[in-house]
Amino acid sequence: MADAGKRTRSRTGGRAGKASRRGGAVIQQMPWRLPVNTDRPTEPLDGDGVQAIHDGSMRILEEIGIEFLNPEAVDILQKAGCKVDGTNVRMDRDFVMEWIAHAPSQFDVTPRNAERKITLGGKHILFGNVSSPPSYYDMPTGKKMSGTRAMCSDLIKLTQYFNCIHFAGGYPVEPVDVHASVRHLDVVHDKLLLTDKVVHAYSLGKERVEDVMEMVRISGGWTDAEFDASPKMYTNINSTSPLKHDFPMMDGWMRMARRGQALVVTPFTLAGAMAPVTMAGAVAQSLAEALCAVVLAQIINPGVACAIGTFTSNVDMKSGAPAFGTPEYMRATQMTGQMARFYGLPMRSSGVCAANVPDGQAMWETSNSLWAAVQSGSNMVYHAAGWLEGGLIASPEKFVMDCEILQQIQRYMEPVITATTPDDIALDAIKSVGNDGHFFGIQHTQDRYKTAFYQPFLSDWRNFEAWGLAGGTWTAERAHHIYKDIVNNFEAPPMDTAIKDELADFVARRKSEGGAPTDF
Repeated sequence: MADAGKRTRSRTGGRAGKASRRGGAVIQQMPWRLPVNTDRPTEPLDGDGVQAIHDGSMRILEEIGIEFLNPEAVDILQKAGCKVDGTNVRMDRDFVMEWIAHAPSQFDVTPRNAERKITLGGKHILFGNVSSPPSYYDMPTGKKMSGTRAMCSDLIKLTQYFNCIHFAGGYPVEPVDVHASVRHLDVVHDKLLLTDKVVHAYSLGKERVEDVMEMVRISGGWTDAEFDASPKMYTNINSTSPLKHDFPMMDGWMRMARRGQALVVTPFTLAGAMAPVTMAGAVAQSLAEALCAVVLAQIINPGVACAIGTFTSNVDMKSGAPAFGTPEYMRATQMTGQMARFYGLPMRSSGVCAANVPDGQAMWETSNSLWAAVQSGSNMVYHAAGWLEGGLIASPEKFVMDCEILQQIQRYMEPVITATTPDDIALDAIKSVGNDGHFFGIQHTQDRYKTAFYQPFLSDWRNFEAWGLAGGTWTAERAHHIYKDIVNNFEAPPMDTAIKDELADFVARRKSEGGAPTDF
């Protein structure tokens, strides 16, 4: 880890850091960096297991097929050699393996601030904010509320502030106070002004995807050719499990592929509901639904950046409600990571829970989900901060609490912890203390104590009496105060005035034209 002085200088992201320093540091956080997962991945499948799941996925694609509800996608796949019956598309395994081999195993995505470039693939593991909940948990009132633009903006500010958040996914809460026809214009405009990290476009119809690509292009000052030359943003689509891809997501997928932007496909396979009750069956189905979308993208633009995602978990068989952070979820994530490496594709997973409020259940389920991402070798972790109620609620307090876990994961991955130089073995220090002393005051400790161990910004390590005398505040309440301090001290990262004006003009023009249609 960097020394204390360096850590202080780079503890926050963008000009938000300058604001917090002027008013006193909100927290001492770790500097921005792209974590590298130094551990060998957990691989629950033996060689026969890998082949069995691969064969299952291929037989789904060969014998059962996937429904593509987008006629253009069906036409492209049919011309490439797939067997088509109406909307049902089947493809043989050699065809699948030939096309997915064109996809890179690692790629970069560069936002308007090139210093925030991210790398997906290899041993990199990146964390993103909560995306797409319709509701927001308001801790002062204890109520679940519909999302607003102001709530969404606050969560975007947290996304920018925390260095352990590497990309800005979808709307961190759905702002239902903004009409759906122009919601993408307002929220992406807010996002591009409030953060300089990689952003995302929802694949929900032509206008939304095209508008967001143009806004991102403007934000970076790129020409069309420069924008198309390499990924500057990404989309994430979900299949409609079981075994279906809908019209609007396929439309956005194909538009993004043509322009060389990054693509992530994440089947939403809940075992026992939209997938078989066995985890191996659910994983095989999930892979089939993902791989066929990668094939389509590669046919359109060979070599375009693609990643496959996993959202395979189970349901509560008593109520039908989704469950997350379960042992089954963890194993499914690890199995999918093993298969992603088999196919040579980067993988996306999620930091998720089923809890309704930022409590103990929320944290143990999210911690299980996040550590499953580490164990699986995931490269991109969606919903890593702020998720509640199976994705129906966003919470700023949970966001702050999750960032404490994310920082600890990043610290865990630092090689300094497992270094074995003579200074690390510390024989001279051990000899100087001997059998009847302590290590607090010796020079070896004095030279290292400031950076020897992870320093939390949210955990309270005082004993019960000292904690009580200091007010006895529980974790979520401490997180609430940190969240408020961050947004109250926030300043947006800089943007050229001419670019800012061009963005505003584009948004105004598209609003005057009606934005995106909402009636189908």
